[in-house]
Amino acid sequence: MAGTRYGRYMGVLAVVALVGIVAIALFGSSGDVKGIAPGVRIPPFAAPLALGSLRGDVNVATRPKQGQAGDRPACSVRGAQVLNVCQLYEQGPLVLALFVDAGSCAGVLREMQALIPEFRQVRFAAVAIKGETGGVRSLVRSEGLTFPIALDRDGILVELYKLATCPQISFVYPGGVVQSPALLSTPSRALLRTRVAALLDAAHTRGWRPSA
Repeated sequence: MAGTRYGRYMGVLAVVALVGIVAIALFGSSGDVKGIAPGVRIPPFAAPLALGSLRGDVNVATRPKQGQAGDRPACSVRGAQVLNVCQLYEQGPLVLALFVDAGSCAGVLREMQALIPEFRQVRFAAVAIKGETGGVRSLVRSEGLTFPIALDRDGILVELYKLATCPQISFVYPGGVVQSPALLSTPSRALLRTRVAALLDAAHTRGWRPSA
């Protein structure tokens, strides 16, 4: 993981904790940012899992020895205690939620969990921005979440993922390209089901098939 970063996002994250809207603090208006655009590859990252013992900042390096971003390219940082977004989208379609700590918008995780039995070919994952280990762990356990939940303690993904609201849900093709506009609020289960089904259908149309 990358080395400690000092203060870069502290002002932003204080606002996030209070109002749950990152974009107001970062960009002045939530209308200025709407997540990663369809057709664009999502930025790579490797983050420590909330239920693991690994500690450190999120690695967002795209090449070796990239300073505070990371010593190794993020896609190569893998292991049982790491949420590696590259590894997930290599396996299949990906639904990725960014949420603030363990606050109110974390309710989206419950909706994602409910859809896992219907969409076994889809990978679900989430990252807590400014996540406190104890609070996020309690959330994972109390909700019985079985998909990977990671921590971004300094908020580096806010800028990289153009975080607009809490939560922000990205729908990603196998290979890492965004399929459709991000959801910028907690959806109903029916809406989330519709979007996940559309992602899976579109992946199949593009020729993706799950490995045997």
